Amino acid sequence: MKRPHPDEYSSYYKEYIDSVDDDVISELKDQLKSFPEFLKSISPSKTNYAYAEGKWTIKEVLGHALDTERIMAYRLLRFARNDATTLAGFEENHYVNNAHFNQQDFNNMIDEFLAVRQANMFLFKSLTETELQRKGEANNAPLSVRALLFIIAGHLKHHQKILQERYLQDSSDNL
Repeated sequence: MKRPHPDEYSSYYKEYIDSVDDDVISELKDQLKSFPEFLKSISPSKTNYAYAEGKWTIKEVLGHALDTERIMAYRLLRFARNDATTLAGFEENHYVNNAHFNQQDFNNMIDEFLAVRQANMFLFKSLTETELQRKGEANNAPLSVRALLFIIAGHLKHHQKILQERYLQDSSDNL
């Protein structure tokens, strides 16, 4: 699949898109195994840990990743089906603050990620070249279906990297 062009997404998403290999479908599929394995390596005693005051806990980061995947997949579906309705943005902190991620079972959240991504993969794999090129507008910026695939994969990579670097710096902390 061709990489999205800069006119297919807001510059806000450039880091996510640039972090993803050209074979985005394979990367999305690989994340089905690698991301849950990574999460399962984290000590249950650490899942309510935040590395600084006002930062999300590990469970909240995972909850945010779940919310974002759902929202981006919804956008992707709307645009793939040629729905030209402008879509609103979302305030990630508002979503996390109004969820109850810290009270949820971490293993159930991992299972939820698997279910959400597995369901999304059916949609992602079914997209035609015409659908991949379709665009819509979300949060006052253009977005193509193709860019959304890269954003979904890159967003998850971004948060896994943050978890590794800021939450689990000492490898003994997550075993």
